[in-house]
Amino acid sequence: MIKLIVLDVDGCMTDGKIIYTQDGVELKNFHVKDGFAIVNWIKLGHHVAIITGRDSQIVKNRANELGIQHLYQGIKDKEKVLRDLVSSLNLSFEEVASIGDDLNDINMLNLVEESFAPSDGVIEVQEIAKTILSKKGGDAAVREMIDILIDKNNQKKELMRLWVRDR
Repeated sequence: MIKLIVLDVDGCMTDGKIIYTQDGVELKNFHVKDGFAIVNWIKLGHHVAIITGRDSQIVKNRANELGIQHLYQGIKDKEKVLRDLVSSLNLSFEEVASIGDDLNDINMLNLVEESFAPSDGVIEVQEIAKTILSKKGGDAAVREMIDILIDKNNQKKELMRLWVRDR
């Protein structure tokens, strides 16, 4: 059973675009469906981590809003951070899934049981990912990944019980 999902931000949780206003304010778009799926994953008793190469207050705000407890920003060696996190949570890599879209995600994706790439991830990542999603980064690709994992974990009924009352 997958117990931890590891998310890259730019190109996975977002469309990869970084917009700066003339005042230098950074803007990013996050898809609400991704956020809803992340919250559900946590409600099912699982862990979520963000491991990203950039450092952004926007990402910190989004992680806090969603209840993501494991946030690592400005990371050059994502593999090392993932190894340390898996160890600290007393998990095995067979209990971990990850999504990435670019070259700096490959070593991390190679470690995990379930690796995902958005449909617009670079070809090198698509070649090693176990699942190429139909969605592009920032277009609910994380939601698609989580839906797949909930099905693989046989937790669809448990998820539905969170939201649908018996009549």
